[in-house]
Amino acid sequence: MSICGTMKPEAGLVVFDIGNVLIRWDPHAAFRHAFGSDGEIDALFDEVGFYDWNYANDRGRPRVDAVAAIAARWPQHATLMAGYFDRFGETIRRRVEGSWEIIAALRARGVRLWALTNFSADTWPEALRLHPELGEEFEGIVVSGHEGVAKPERAIFDLLCARAGVAPEACYLADDSAANVAGARAAGWQAQHYDGAEGLRTDLIDRGYL
Repeated sequence: MSICGTMKPEAGLVVFDIGNVLIRWDPHAAFRHAFGSDGEIDALFDEVGFYDWNYANDRGRPRVDAVAAIAARWPQHATLMAGYFDRFGETIRRRVEGSWEIIAALRARGVRLWALTNFSADTWPEALRLHPELGEEFEGIVVSGHEGVAKPERAIFDLLCARAGVAPEACYLADDSAANVAGARAAGWQAQHYDGAEGLRTDLIDRGYL
Protein backbone atom coordinates (compact mmCIF):
# COMPACT_ATOMS: atom_id res chain seq x y z
CA MET A 1 0.00 0.00 0.00
CA SER A 2 1.28 3.48 -0.81
CA ILE A 3 2.23 6.00 1.82
CA CYS A 4 -0.52 8.21 0.45
CA GLY A 5 -3.05 5.49 1.29
CA THR A 6 -1.90 5.14 4.90
CA MET A 7 -1.28 8.77 5.87
CA LYS A 8 -3.49 11.75 6.44
CA PRO A 9 -2.60 14.66 4.10
CA GLU A 10 -1.15 16.69 6.93
CA ALA A 11 1.34 13.88 7.64
CA GLY A 12 2.95 14.37 4.23
CA LEU A 13 5.32 17.10 3.14
CA VAL A 14 4.41 20.56 1.91
CA VAL A 15 7.31 21.73 -0.24
CA PHE A 16 7.78 25.38 -1.13
CA ASP A 17 9.61 26.87 -4.06
CA ILE A 18 11.49 29.98 -2.91
CA GLY A 19 11.86 32.49 -5.76
CA ASN A 20 8.59 34.39 -6.31
CA VAL A 21 6.82 32.17 -3.77
CA LEU A 22 8.64 33.22 -0.61
CA ILE A 23 11.01 35.95 -1.79
CA ARG A 24 10.61 38.16 -4.85
CA TRP A 25 13.22 37.69 -7.57
CA ASP A 26 13.73 40.76 -9.76
CA PRO A 27 16.85 40.14 -11.91
CA HIS A 28 16.54 43.58 -13.46
CA ALA A 29 17.53 45.09 -10.12
CA ALA A 30 21.13 43.93 -10.58
CA PHE A 31 21.46 45.97 -13.78
CA ARG A 32 19.49 49.17 -13.16
CA HIS A 33 22.68 50.99 -12.14
CA ALA A 34 23.89 50.61 -15.74
CA PHE A 35 20.70 51.20 -17.78
CA GLY A 36 18.02 53.84 -18.02
CA SER A 37 15.06 51.47 -18.31
CA ASP A 38 14.02 47.88 -17.83
CA GLY A 39 13.42 47.72 -21.55
CA GLU A 40 17.13 48.23 -22.14
CA ILE A 41 17.87 45.49 -19.62
CA ASP A 42 15.45 43.18 -21.40
CA ALA A 43 17.35 43.80 -24.62
CA LEU A 44 20.56 42.70 -22.89
CA PHE A 45 18.78 39.64 -21.50
CA ASP A 46 17.57 38.71 -24.97
CA GLU A 47 21.01 39.21 -26.50
CA VAL A 48 22.88 36.98 -24.05
CA GLY A 49 20.03 34.53 -23.33
CA PHE A 50 19.98 35.54 -19.68
CA TYR A 51 17.36 33.10 -18.44
CA ASP A 52 19.01 30.08 -20.09
CA TRP A 53 22.36 31.31 -18.75
CA ASN A 54 20.89 31.63 -15.27
CA TYR A 55 19.30 28.18 -15.47
CA ALA A 56 22.70 26.64 -16.24
CA ASN A 57 24.05 28.38 -13.15
CA ASP A 58 21.15 26.99 -11.12
CA ARG A 59 22.10 23.52 -12.35
CA GLY A 60 25.50 23.85 -10.73
CA ARG A 61 27.72 25.83 -13.11
CA PRO A 62 30.13 27.89 -10.98
CA ARG A 63 30.51 31.64 -11.32
CA VAL A 64 33.88 31.46 -13.07
CA ASP A 65 32.46 29.25 -15.81
CA ALA A 66 29.30 31.34 -16.07
CA VAL A 67 31.31 34.50 -16.69
CA ALA A 68 33.60 32.66 -19.11
CA ALA A 69 30.58 31.55 -21.13
CA ILE A 70 29.55 35.19 -21.57
CA ALA A 71 33.10 36.36 -22.32
CA ALA A 72 33.47 33.75 -25.05
CA ARG A 73 30.52 35.09 -27.06
CA TRP A 74 29.84 38.60 -25.75
CA PRO A 75 33.11 39.92 -24.30
CA GLN A 76 31.66 43.42 -24.22
CA HIS A 77 29.15 42.23 -21.60
CA ALA A 78 31.43 40.03 -19.48
CA THR A 79 32.08 42.60 -16.74
CA LEU A 80 28.43 43.60 -16.54
CA MET A 81 27.24 40.01 -16.30
CA ALA A 82 29.88 39.14 -13.72
CA GLY A 83 28.42 41.97 -11.67
CA TYR A 84 25.13 40.07 -11.47
CA PHE A 85 26.70 37.86 -8.81
CA ASP A 86 28.02 40.83 -6.86
CA ARG A 87 24.69 42.64 -6.99
CA PHE A 88 22.51 39.58 -6.54
CA GLY A 89 21.26 40.73 -3.15
CA GLU A 90 19.50 43.63 -4.84
CA THR A 91 17.33 41.15 -6.76
CA ILE A 92 15.85 39.42 -3.68
CA ARG A 93 15.20 42.19 -1.17
CA ARG A 94 11.45 41.68 -0.72
CA ARG A 95 9.48 38.83 0.80
CA VAL A 96 6.28 37.57 -0.80
CA GLU A 97 3.47 38.62 1.51
CA GLY A 98 1.00 35.95 2.55
CA SER A 99 3.15 32.90 1.92
CA TRP A 100 4.98 33.14 5.21
CA GLU A 101 1.69 33.28 7.09
CA ILE A 102 0.72 30.02 5.38
CA ILE A 103 3.99 28.47 6.52
CA ALA A 104 3.19 29.53 10.08
CA ALA A 105 -0.29 28.01 9.85
CA LEU A 106 1.07 24.75 8.47
CA ARG A 107 3.72 24.62 11.18
CA ALA A 108 1.04 25.13 13.83
CA ARG A 109 -0.73 22.05 12.48
CA GLY A 110 2.44 20.00 12.62
CA VAL A 111 2.88 19.69 8.85
CA ARG A 112 6.38 18.79 7.71
CA LEU A 113 7.86 21.65 5.65
CA TRP A 114 10.62 21.41 3.06
CA ALA A 115 11.84 23.74 0.31
CA LEU A 116 12.97 22.89 -3.22
CA THR A 117 14.60 25.69 -5.15
CA ASN A 118 16.44 26.33 -8.39
CA PHE A 119 19.27 28.49 -7.08
CA SER A 120 22.93 28.94 -7.93
CA ALA A 121 25.33 27.66 -5.29
CA ASP A 122 27.19 30.99 -5.66
CA THR A 123 24.14 33.13 -4.82
CA TRP A 124 22.42 30.93 -2.25
CA PRO A 125 24.54 32.21 0.67
CA GLU A 126 23.30 35.74 -0.06
CA ALA A 127 19.70 34.53 0.12
CA LEU A 128 20.37 33.03 3.55
CA ARG A 129 22.11 36.22 4.68
CA LEU A 130 19.26 38.49 3.66
CA HIS A 131 16.50 36.08 4.67
CA PRO A 132 17.84 33.97 7.56
CA GLU A 133 14.34 32.63 8.17
CA LEU A 134 14.88 30.42 5.13
CA GLY A 135 17.33 28.44 7.22
CA GLU A 136 14.93 28.24 10.15
CA GLU A 137 11.50 27.35 8.79
CA PHE A 138 12.21 24.12 6.94
CA GLU A 139 13.11 20.61 7.95
CA GLY A 140 15.27 20.47 4.85
CA ILE A 141 16.07 22.44 1.69
CA VAL A 142 17.20 21.01 -1.64
CA VAL A 143 19.16 23.63 -3.64
CA SER A 144 19.65 22.77 -7.29
CA GLY A 145 23.06 24.41 -7.54
CA HIS A 146 24.38 22.09 -4.85
CA GLU A 147 22.98 19.00 -6.57
CA GLY A 148 23.79 19.56 -10.25
CA VAL A 149 20.17 18.99 -11.25
CA ALA A 150 17.21 21.38 -11.33
CA LYS A 151 13.46 21.51 -11.62
CA PRO A 152 11.59 20.37 -13.68
CA GLU A 153 13.92 17.34 -14.02
CA ARG A 154 12.57 14.21 -12.37
CA ALA A 155 15.83 13.49 -10.53
CA ILE A 156 15.54 16.48 -8.18
CA PHE A 157 12.05 15.49 -7.06
CA ASP A 158 13.20 11.93 -6.43
CA LEU A 159 16.22 13.25 -4.52
CA LEU A 160 14.03 15.23 -2.11
CA CYS A 161 11.79 12.21 -1.52
CA ALA A 162 14.83 10.09 -0.70
CA ARG A 163 16.19 12.65 1.77
CA ALA A 164 12.84 13.21 3.44
CA GLY A 165 12.07 9.50 3.56
CA VAL A 166 8.69 9.72 1.86
CA ALA A 167 6.99 8.42 -1.26
CA PRO A 168 6.30 10.91 -4.08
CA GLU A 169 2.55 10.92 -3.48
CA ALA A 170 3.15 12.23 0.05
CA CYS A 171 4.72 15.44 -1.34
CA TYR A 172 2.88 18.63 -2.24
CA LEU A 173 4.72 21.38 -4.14
CA ALA A 174 3.82 25.08 -4.39
CA ASP A 175 5.75 26.60 -7.31
CA ASP A 176 5.28 29.66 -9.52
CA SER A 177 6.57 27.84 -12.63
CA ALA A 178 4.01 25.87 -14.63
CA ALA A 179 6.85 23.72 -16.00
CA ASN A 180 7.99 22.84 -12.49
CA VAL A 181 4.44 22.00 -11.44
CA ALA A 182 4.14 19.69 -14.44
CA GLY A 183 7.49 18.12 -13.59
CA ALA A 184 6.39 17.50 -10.01
CA ARG A 185 3.16 15.88 -11.11
CA ALA A 186 5.04 13.69 -13.59
CA ALA A 187 7.19 12.57 -10.67
CA GLY A 188 4.07 11.52 -8.75
CA TRP A 189 3.73 14.59 -6.54
CA GLN A 190 0.74 16.75 -5.80
CA ALA A 191 1.46 20.28 -7.01
CA GLN A 192 -0.17 23.69 -7.16
CA HIS A 193 0.78 26.51 -9.53
CA TYR A 194 1.42 29.44 -7.21
CA ASP A 195 -0.19 32.68 -8.36
CA GLY A 196 -0.78 34.18 -4.94
CA ALA A 197 -1.18 33.23 -1.30
CA GLU A 198 -4.98 33.20 -1.42
CA GLY A 199 -5.12 30.51 -4.08
CA LEU A 200 -2.49 28.42 -2.31
CA ARG A 201 -4.32 28.63 1.00
CA THR A 202 -7.58 27.57 -0.65
CA ASP A 203 -5.92 24.57 -2.30
CA LEU A 204 -4.25 23.50 0.95
CA ILE A 205 -7.60 23.70 2.73
CA ASP A 206 -9.27 21.66 -0.01
CA ARG A 207 -6.59 18.98 0.30
CA GLY A 208 -6.80 18.83 4.08
CA TYR A 209 -3.47 20.39 4.98
CA LEU A 210 -5.06 23.49 6.55
